Amino acid sequence: MIVIGVTGNFGSGKSTVCRVLAGLGSAVIDADRLAHEAYRPHSRTWQEVIDAFGRDILGPGGEVDRRKLGQLVFSHPLALAQLNRIVHPETYRLARQTIEDFRLRGAAAVALEATLLIEAGWTDLVDRVWLVTAPKAVAIRRLRGKHGMEHDQILARLESQMSAEQKAEHADDTIYNDGTLTELESRVTELWNRLRTA
Repeated sequence: MIVIGVTGNFGSGKSTVCRVLAGLGSAVIDADRLAHEAYRPHSRTWQEVIDAFGRDILGPGGEVDRRKLGQLVFSHPLALAQLNRIVHPETYRLARQTIEDFRLRGAAAVALEATLLIEAGWTDLVDRVWLVTAPKAVAIRRLRGKHGMEHDQILARLESQMSAEQKAEHADDTIYNDGTLTELESRVTELWNRLRTA
């Protein structure tokens, strides 16, 4: 089984790349969803997040309101680092377990979508690192349309992340997502075919 780590900054198009990979036959794991599971209500990680950031970050059902939490951490590097220290270990464990589950079920390929794959030191989970990049202006336009976020909020998130240039030093392949969906599909399919015939 081949495991592809799909990484890139906010708004680069990682999820779209993973949808293309799913269409080509790969299983897909979304690390963001695993993080939600890591701090599900009344779990140990959930309690640690509350202890660090207060009960004001909770929604009406006791779940962590990610928008409120994001407003607290993305403009404050120390707070973001603290959140990552709390959430990453359990998310890593869940990712490793999910990859192994797919292996036992006979999956031929798995794509792990993770924004912080490199920063969190998760590259040991994958066989190949695919970096997805997009010009900042393109990423901002996508994010405003998709998430309805304010320009300043988007910039704060983008600036809190390692640059694409730094990430490229750790990537096996870089996918430039600066054109149409058809062009992106073609680039992903080419990489996929190269990987499957290697």
